[in-house]
Amino acid sequence: MQKTLDQFAIGEHGIVRSVSGEGKIKRRLFDMGITPGAEILLRKRAPLGDPLEITVRSYELSLRITEAQCVLLSVAQEGEEVAK
Repeated sequence: MQKTLDQFAIGEHGIVRSVSGEGKIKRRLFDMGITPGAEILLRKRAPLGDPLEITVRSYELSLRITEAQCVLLSVAQEGEEVAK
């Protein structure tokens, strides 16, 4: 199953399949290590839903919802592993 990062529930994780968006946003995400093949875990959401706190490549990041909408991930169904 695939969905964008903004649709994740807390504690859900997946593998980045693609990153879209305008040049500056896409470049910023790549610079932070959000590239195809990276595993991402959604750790927290702010009380109003924006920003999100994620773990990627063993460090924590905060992303705006608009940035999270640009990241498409593969998500494992319950009881199965995410294919890398």
